[in-house]
Amino acid sequence: MSRRRLSKQQRARIARIQEQRRRQADARAESLLGNGDASPPVAGRVIVRHGRSLLVRGPQGETVHCLFRQNLGEIVCGDRVLWQPVDGGGVVVALLERDTVLSRPDHAGHDKPIAANISQLVVVLAPRPEPTGFLLDQYLIAAERIGVRGALCLNKADLLDDSERATFRQRFAHYEQLGYPLIQVSAKTTQGLDPLFERLRGHTSILVGQSGVGKSSLINALLPSPELLEGDLSEATGLGRHTTSAATLYTLERGGEIIDSPGVRSFRLGRLTRQELEDGFPELRALRGQCRFNDCTHQHEPGCAVRKALEAGRIHPDRLASFHHLAEQTADR
Repeated sequence: MSRRRLSKQQRARIARIQEQRRRQADARAESLLGNGDASPPVAGRVIVRHGRSLLVRGPQGETVHCLFRQNLGEIVCGDRVLWQPVDGGGVVVALLERDTVLSRPDHAGHDKPIAANISQLVVVLAPRPEPTGFLLDQYLIAAERIGVRGALCLNKADLLDDSERATFRQRFAHYEQLGYPLIQVSAKTTQGLDPLFERLRGHTSILVGQSGVGKSSLINALLPSPELLEGDLSEATGLGRHTTSAATLYTLERGGEIIDSPGVRSFRLGRLTRQELEDGFPELRALRGQCRFNDCTHQHEPGCAVRKALEAGRIHPDRLASFHHLAEQTADR
C-alpha cells in the first residue's frame, strides 16, 4: 500500500508538534543541568539512541541514561560525547569529533547519519534471499567513501552442501581479489565463527544486509547473552524492548565492537558525481587518467582503459554493470 501524501497544513502541524517536543526536551535538559553537581563533564560513548534519550557508556564501563541539547545536532550510535552527571543520569553537553560517519539520504535527500566512529563495514549475505550484487556494491561504495574496511560474511552455510557452498563462495571470489575479505559462516551451527571473530577484533564494525539474511541470528551467535543485553538496554533507558530496533553498540568478549543496525537493511547512496562514484570502485579508481578521453563513460569509446581491463579479466562484468547502473543516477551525468 502506498503511503498517503500529507497536505501542506498537515506537514506544518507535524513540524510544529516536533518543534514543541524538542523545546520541551531542551527545557528538561537545561533544568537537569541547573540542578546538577559542579563536577567536570565525563567522556562517554553512545550505545543507543531513541528519540531524545541516549544510553551512554561511561569511562568505567557503566551505562548512563542521558538527554542531550538540541543544538548539538544529530547524535548517533557510536558517537563520542561529553556528559554532565545529574540526578543519577546525565545530560550530554558536547559531541566530540568523529573519525567516520555512515550516512544515507532521508526522504528529502539530506544525508542522515546512521552510525559514527566505525572502522569496518561487514555486508551479510545468504543463499536465500537471493543476494543482489547491486546492493552489495552500494554498501562497499559507502565503505570506500568514508574510508573504512569492507568485508563480506556469507551466512547460512548450513543450508548448502559442500559443493553448493564452494559454488556460493566462488560467486563472490572476485571481491576477495579487490581486498574485501570473504568469510563463510553458519550462525545456526556456529561453523566459521572463529574467523569472523578474528576479522572483528580491533574494529568497530557495523553489520548491514538484506532483511532475512540472518543478521539477528549472527548477532546472537557473536554475543554471549544477547537477551540479557537487550534487557539491560531497556531497563537503563526506560524505553521498553522496542529499543532493539535502533542501532546498538555491543562490546565483543574476544575484542572489538559491533553495531547492529536494523535501519541499514535497505540502503541508498546519496547524490554522487561521476568521479565520486568511480572512487567507490577500487578497480576503476586505479585506472583513472588512463582512458584516451577525459570524459570517457567506459561504454564504447576507443582507447578506454576500463574496457580493456574488462576484456583482460581484471574487472568483473557484474561490477562494471553496477557502475553503469549507478552512473545513470549521478549528479553530473
